Amino acid sequence: MICSLCPRQCGALRDECHGEGFCQMPDRPVCARAALHLWEEPCISGETGAGTVFFSGCTLRCVFCQNAPISREGFGKPLTDDELYAVFQRLADQGAACIELVTPTHFTHALARVLERPVPGGLPVVWNSGGYERAETLRSLEGKVDVYLPDLKYVTPAIAEKYSGAADYPEAAQAAILEMFRQRGPVRWSGGLLKNGVLIRHLILPGQVNEAKRVMDWVADAFPSGAVLFSLMAQYTPVGELDGFPELRRPLRPSELRAAREYMENLGLAGYVQELSSAGTDCIPAFDLTGL
Repeated sequence: MICSLCPRQCGALRDECHGEGFCQMPDRPVCARAALHLWEEPCISGETGAGTVFFSGCTLRCVFCQNAPISREGFGKPLTDDELYAVFQRLADQGAACIELVTPTHFTHALARVLERPVPGGLPVVWNSGGYERAETLRSLEGKVDVYLPDLKYVTPAIAEKYSGAADYPEAAQAAILEMFRQRGPVRWSGGLLKNGVLIRHLILPGQVNEAKRVMDWVADAFPSGAVLFSLMAQYTPVGELDGFPELRRPLRPSELRAAREYMENLGLAGYVQELSSAGTDCIPAFDLTGL
């Protein structure tokens, strides 16, 4: 295929086993781990854990990325559509609360095919992405994804370019999130779990509380009160390619989380605030082909 799935539209040639272009991924989905995951928001993980599939490759180049072995180095196992569907079945058999697809954007074409089949156990499908999507590509998922779980990392192009190599990230992510909401509408719950809707995440970066506030302002302005959920994340850990970014070589300060939390509360955004105790390398999953 000649790829135009993500906003980069690099026109890469992707065949079954090889990939060119930005994500360096082949046509066939490449996965690094599939297991029950208890570290998502409670409405996603539930009591048993999300059935989480981690995909290799990425359309961004975040300098603070915690998952470099799969996002940058391409570690993982290529799967056929049938093999990927069998992974979903095993996760359902293990009691997963949902089927969660992590960093799936560059495999949208394949996932749209696999999701044509009945989801094992009737579980909700969660699309956990960095937010850097094309709205046109997302339309191929209409009716196949129940919960969208996108990041909104930035709303300022210069900051997006500096830390993720994508000055167009704010425009693309905002358009993508609006498309996600168009598809799923306001959040709906069942038994304490999110069954339908959009949950927007934002990771607070050191020294970037004002950007976090601008992100929250956009969410509050874009959606009716309570129509989407918002997750303010404090798990930033200073790992990655930070040699040229001394401002990111420290953990988040309690005062920064406190200021962002208070702003979120004053805006009346419904959702979650992560504790600083969630930061650290202990919370990074082992990418060792578990479950594949």
